[in-house]
Amino acid sequence: MLRSIFVVLVLLGSTIGSLRSQEQKASGHYLFAWTGDADGKGNDFLAVIDADPESTTYGRLMTTITTDQPTKMVHHTEYTMPESGMLFANDHFAGRTFIFDVRDGLHPKVAGSFTDMDGYMHPHSYVRLPNGHVLASFQHAHHHGSADPATTGGLVEIDDSGKVVRSASSADAAFPGALLTPYSLVILPDRDRVVSTNSSMHLESILHGVTYQVWRLSDLKLLKTSYVEVAQNHYSHVGPQEPRLGPDGSVYVQSLSCGLQRITGLNTDTPKAQMVYTFPGSWCGVPTIVGHYFIQSVLAVHGLVAHWTGWDEKMQRLVVTSSLASDGRLYLVKLDQKTGALSLDENFRDTDGKVGFSFVDRQWSHGWKGTGAPHGVVFSR
Repeated sequence: MLRSIFVVLVLLGSTIGSLRSQEQKASGHYLFAWTGDADGKGNDFLAVIDADPESTTYGRLMTTITTDQPTKMVHHTEYTMPESGMLFANDHFAGRTFIFDVRDGLHPKVAGSFTDMDGYMHPHSYVRLPNGHVLASFQHAHHHGSADPATTGGLVEIDDSGKVVRSASSADAAFPGALLTPYSLVILPDRDRVVSTNSSMHLESILHGVTYQVWRLSDLKLLKTSYVEVAQNHYSHVGPQEPRLGPDGSVYVQSLSCGLQRITGLNTDTPKAQMVYTFPGSWCGVPTIVGHYFIQSVLAVHGLVAHWTGWDEKMQRLVVTSSLASDGRLYLVKLDQKTGALSLDENFRDTDGKVGFSFVDRQWSHGWKGTGAPHGVVFSR
């Protein structure tokens, strides 16, 4: 029995600051879960789940839209739903990104897809710019005949049609031979800055990244490559991944090895990263900041194994996916922003009557039967 929610919260203090009843309308509230075949035999697809607590089908599957991509590794979507309703999602090992038109939640469409762009390959994360375009991190430059992935990649600005607007390399002459493979990024438009992290998705180098980079947003000029601070255990700083803007204006970065760095001085020549917290274990996943709370998914706990988190401002819920196909459930979690207490949304139940939505051995709307492996999940606006 699931006894507790153990997505871990860190309080940032004052100093750091497809069946559907006819009466339901197309303007409902939904979760879009980017999903692959857990056995790697089927194709990637987007599942639409009812996320409206007032709906009679709350927690139920509404529809799916399949792609022509055999599952390699379903990975990141955008972190929040863009205003345009054109959602980017990738199969990372396939090196392919899909653009979904989800403006009509019950009738999503594949609007397009792309692979390599402007000399870069394996897109990973997507963040919206003030102009509505996507700024994406690409892990590698082209191989140029080598069997090994390049140790540098780049940032690429892309419009909603999948067209390249501009790009810039993560290569830095001051760091020759370093692993500078962009993982994720955060945009600070009021300071004309972008902060990206370097952490490879390829297993042979996945635990080697130890740097972050500061860019000028207006022209994508790389301004600085810096090291994260080495943890006291000489481990928890490795693999910096997800940067998030904190309420104090600092950037907080989670590492795969479960450290939390705070980066300051981003408009100076000497930005500084400081290790401020270490979570238990390793393989920490996607975090979310809500108000003054940093919510971190942590693998080394007893119970719910969290993989991806995302906040729903409209319904005040947090979505949590599991990193284990054997668990195979997606949960919605309530956050008390006064106390920091987390609790399962007990009303969010699938057709089996259990709390959460099940991806295990089910018949999906596009005709495929099997166990889905979700990763990125986004709420509708």
